[in-house]
Amino acid sequence: MWAYETSFYQIYPLGFCGAPFENDGVLEHRILKVIDWISHLKKLGVGAVIFNPVFESDTHGYNTRDYKKIDVRLGTNADFKKVCKALHKEKIRVVLDGVFNHAGRGFFGFEDVKEKKWDSPYKDWFNISFDGNSNYNDGFWYEGWEGNYDLVKLNLRNPAVTDYLLESIKFWIDEFGIDGLRLDVAYCVDTDFLRRLRHETAAWKEDFFLMGEMIGGDYNRIMSDELCHSATNYECYKGMFSSFNSMNMFEIVHSLLRQFGPENWTLYKGKHLLSFVDNHDVSRIASTLSRPEHLKLIYTLMFGMPGIPTIYYGSEWGEKADKSQGDPALRPCFDSPLWNDLTDVIAALCKAREGSKALSYGGFSSLLLTNRQCIFEREADGDRMIVVINADENSFHADFNARAGKGKDMITGKDIDFGGGLDIPPYTGYLIQV
Repeated sequence: MWAYETSFYQIYPLGFCGAPFENDGVLEHRILKVIDWISHLKKLGVGAVIFNPVFESDTHGYNTRDYKKIDVRLGTNADFKKVCKALHKEKIRVVLDGVFNHAGRGFFGFEDVKEKKWDSPYKDWFNISFDGNSNYNDGFWYEGWEGNYDLVKLNLRNPAVTDYLLESIKFWIDEFGIDGLRLDVAYCVDTDFLRRLRHETAAWKEDFFLMGEMIGGDYNRIMSDELCHSATNYECYKGMFSSFNSMNMFEIVHSLLRQFGPENWTLYKGKHLLSFVDNHDVSRIASTLSRPEHLKLIYTLMFGMPGIPTIYYGSEWGEKADKSQGDPALRPCFDSPLWNDLTDVIAALCKAREGSKALSYGGFSSLLLTNRQCIFEREADGDRMIVVINADENSFHADFNARAGKGKDMITGKDIDFGGGLDIPPYTGYLIQV
């Protein structure tokens, strides 16, 4: 699967393109801006872009109105087709956000129910009771996602609904040539639908990638040979920044051993979770870390550990934003990309990942662990990588069983000699190919 061997870049298009929050109905060809960023994506070295919702919606993209029409605030279907074609020309894959658990109040089927009530042919597309009322005084009650009534729960046990959604996905593949889907709130989505989705998309396009959003719990609930290929690794997202902020590397290494370690009971051995240090729903990592010196180190850790590394647009140069400022603050518009020493490190990590079987398929073996330092190894098909993290402000001498004395740091290109142990400077991370 191509997704296991590359790095992802995540864009929230409505914010990225500077679109108004409310759908004003005014056609603007904003999505074409992505084409201007392709040279940046190439220089960075990512192999795929995840676009959060691009289809016509009421406000933020997750309250869909029309699953077959690009949001008017972003442009036209023809505009997005140009974007996908330009990305594919540069061998960058396209993954869309599939919002299948719920739709918006402006969704055509729900509009019909509001007008015709029990006479609507779409009344069974949702979980509705005509004995109650809604917060919007519709004259009937309906289920909203987690109590959010602008997000109308779809009835995925209704074949007409699932047929419509699958028909829409087939349209996206045929029209835009998309290569995969991120499934919004996949932990809420009916498992039978996920199973059918995997079967149908595999028939429509070889190596079509499915990744589901999971906030907690056992990721195997949505991830298997019959369900999603991958799930969002929120456990390690939290574990990474918490380990740095509390100077307790035991936390993240415990999670990695639990998920990918050498023991037989390991939960996700051989599987590929989506790794990230931030995204469109959480504070930017530059705002989350207590020490800015840890910013390069946390990316080194993320790229070095098992999983599919993902970069959220703007964070590659250290943009800040806190969740307490509201979602729009996390999803800003940048006139053009920036580049600095952090971006240099991330680009080197992307390049190292692209050519490494160890980083794509290797297991996880801990070689050294203290509160402020960790060293672990990944190995596959004769390729070995040793990841070294010193989160402390002081130098550290590490003695560990390396099985070799020399290697090359894939971040700086320098040769590293660790035959007699390794002296690690303060706030330093290495990705050593042995």
